[in-house]
Amino acid sequence: MQRWDRVEAFVEVVRQGTFAAAARRLRVSGSHVSRQVSQLESQLGTTLLFRTTRRIRLTEAGTLYYQHCHHLFDGFREAEAAVKDLQARPSGILSLTSATTFGERFVAPLVNDFQSRHPQLGVRLHLTNRQVDLIDEGFDIAIRMGHLEDSSMIARRLCERREYVVGAPDYFTRRPQPHALSELAHHRCLVGSRDHWRFAVEGARREVRVVGPWEGNSGPALLDAALKGLGLAQLPDYYVDPHLASGELISVLDTYRHDDTAVWAVTPRHRHRSPKIRQFIDFLAEHIDGQLPGRR
Repeated sequence: MQRWDRVEAFVEVVRQGTFAAAARRLRVSGSHVSRQVSQLESQLGTTLLFRTTRRIRLTEAGTLYYQHCHHLFDGFREAEAAVKDLQARPSGILSLTSATTFGERFVAPLVNDFQSRHPQLGVRLHLTNRQVDLIDEGFDIAIRMGHLEDSSMIARRLCERREYVVGAPDYFTRRPQPHALSELAHHRCLVGSRDHWRFAVEGARREVRVVGPWEGNSGPALLDAALKGLGLAQLPDYYVDPHLASGELISVLDTYRHDDTAVWAVTPRHRHRSPKIRQFIDFLAEHIDGQLPGRR
C-alpha cells in the first residue's frame, strides 16, 4: 500500500496544483506529501515534477506517468461506491448513445422499459451514426455493432449479429448470383455507411471495397433499395431475416459470411461498476434478443 500512497500523493499534487492543496485534499501534512512524491521519484529513478515556491510543473516523464495512472483512483472511488451501492436503486442520469435505426427499433424500447421500473432515474438517449467519444462527450454507455477497435473501454457482448449479402429475386433475373468475392465487381452494389463489406475467408477477416450506383447512410433506405431490386446490399440479420424467410430477398456468398459481428455495450473503464450502468447493461443483455426479429 505504501507504493499506492506515493502515487496518490503525486496524482493529487498534479490535480490540485500545489503540495499544500494536495495535503488538504488527502488530510495529511504538506511535508508528508512532499516526502511521498520524492520517494516515488526515487523508486522510478526519474524526476516527475519541477518545483518552485509558487507552482509545480510536470516533466516529460511526469506527464507520461500521470496520463497512465490518474484514472486509477477514479476507478478505486467508483469501485468503492459500487460496492456500497450494490443493492441500491439506480439513480441520477443514464447517458447512452446508439446507432440511429438500431437505437430507435431495439434500444429505445428497452431504455423506456428500464426507466418504467426505475422512475427515479433520468435518461439521456442520443441516437447518431457518428462514432461518439464517450469520455469527451459525457456518455455512460455506447451500443456498438461489429468489430471493436478501442481496447481502453469495457465491452460486454449483448447478442449475436450476422451480416448477409442479399438481393431481390427480380435482381437475379437480370444478373447471376455471385459465388466468389471477385464477382462483386460485376454487380450493382448498394453502398451503405461504409464502402467496404466484411467477409471471412478461411477463418480470417477480409474486407472488400464495393462501388455502385446507390449510396446512403440509412439502413431502412438501403433495405428498401435491395427489396426493389436495385442491387446487392450487405445488411445485418435484424434487417433481413423476415425478408429472407418470406422469399423477398435471397442471401448469397454465405460461404464467406462473417458471423462474429456482435452487438456490444461499451462503457468507460472507470464507470462500468456504477449501479445504474451495471444494472442497465444486465437488463439489456437479458432482454435485447427478444426485441430482434426471429429471436423471440
